Amino acid sequence: MKTLLDRTLTEHIRALEAREYSSLELTRAYLDRIEEIDSEIGAYLFVNTDEALKQAVASDLRRRRGDTRSILDGIPYGAKDNLCTKGIPTTCGSRYLEHYVPPYSATVIERLAAAGCVFLGKLNMDEFAMGSTTEHSAFHPTKNPHDPTCSPGGSSGGSAAALAANEAVFTLGSDTGGSIRQPASHCGAVGIKPTYGSVSRYGLCAFASSLEQIGPLTRTVSENATILSFLQGQDPRDATSRSAPVDSREHTIALHTLRIGLPRELFSKDIAPEVRSRALDAAHMLEKLGALVEEVSLPSLTYAAPTYYILSAAEASSNLARMDGVRFGRRAEGVRDPEALYCRTRSEGFGEEVKRRILLGTFFLSRDRYDEYYKKAFRAKLLIQAEMTSCFANCHLLLSPTAFTSAPQLGIRESDPAAIHRRDLCTVPANLAGIPALTVPFGKDCCGLPIGVQLMGPLWSEPLLYKVGEELERIRAKEWGGR
Repeated sequence: MKTLLDRTLTEHIRALEAREYSSLELTRAYLDRIEEIDSEIGAYLFVNTDEALKQAVASDLRRRRGDTRSILDGIPYGAKDNLCTKGIPTTCGSRYLEHYVPPYSATVIERLAAAGCVFLGKLNMDEFAMGSTTEHSAFHPTKNPHDPTCSPGGSSGGSAAALAANEAVFTLGSDTGGSIRQPASHCGAVGIKPTYGSVSRYGLCAFASSLEQIGPLTRTVSENATILSFLQGQDPRDATSRSAPVDSREHTIALHTLRIGLPRELFSKDIAPEVRSRALDAAHMLEKLGALVEEVSLPSLTYAAPTYYILSAAEASSNLARMDGVRFGRRAEGVRDPEALYCRTRSEGFGEEVKRRILLGTFFLSRDRYDEYYKKAFRAKLLIQAEMTSCFANCHLLLSPTAFTSAPQLGIRESDPAAIHRRDLCTVPANLAGIPALTVPFGKDCCGLPIGVQLMGPLWSEPLLYKVGEELERIRAKEWGGR
């Protein structure tokens, strides 16, 4: 029999509507769960206990009056700690912002508050979203609930781990080069990077503004679609935000007429055999249902990882220049000279990974190296975008592994940075092209760790991604009993 915390978002919505239990009871159950196990998992950086209970009580009062705000009224969730929350600490996993309390909330936080959601707290992350294991958090690493000796992935590792450990009904993360999809894959969750601009980035502490998007992590595909529908839409405070075209909200493509491409470059020999096997299993099962599956080649993807790391480091160098010890955040004590204040504050406040990327980004943007690195990377990005657009003229979706391996062991330090970067090969193309990408759990490895399969589609193809994702979910449940 399912416990209260084992239930899905859909089941919670129905139970709250039926008055089977109250939002207060549900919220207390999650807060008790956090208190019980999070010292071991390390998913949360701040737990919003008192305010969450007040929000739950308010939700129950609205429900008794017949004045609920939405189907999500009373549902508890957590958010990655780079999303600004008014009156609540927002650290970005960094000592630099350890005591920063924003005077405003991110648009996505406001939209969920308007829907009546209960905010449980802020989730751990790699510092300023720079990392792929959540070991680069300045406060503590996060552990994978499926195996505490393993990483949950990153940089949204806290968001994925909280969901897998039943510490929230759903969570929010941000995805710059796979930071939602990769931890979702490692923790057995559904995660999406939406079309660039479909979700407002207002209130998201910027890492690489041209690449990152906010998205939900959930247990099921349909629930992910539900949460995303509350987040999407144009925001006057974010000039890059857009509303979805009317014709993208519905799709008429039947599964038996679907054309799915398997990018040769995303099935390289470096991918773990079990991971490649699961992705191919997914493709073959869709083929049995009538989809046309064929191998495609996107040669420009060979350059995707270096392109991403050059552009993201350059943007990080620019975005983090505001962290100067003057305007907000950490300030070195006992320093009068402005230049010394700037250097010492940043040296004390930033971790090694952040410093490394700032230095690289500054180098790439320097006058002597701009043409050699940044300009070439930007051209490569345009080439990747054009090649993927051309590919989608011949196939509806692309299917690939989400990550090169299942969850890696904590504490393993790779000596070759290039090898680390290559692990992002499957996820960074969607960010460079601005297209949506969805990861869906599809089986486990020999150690019982989850493996995810990724679907990518053209701009505004989220409805089709969700449709095919639900089919993979159904196949998984039939073949492996939902494992």
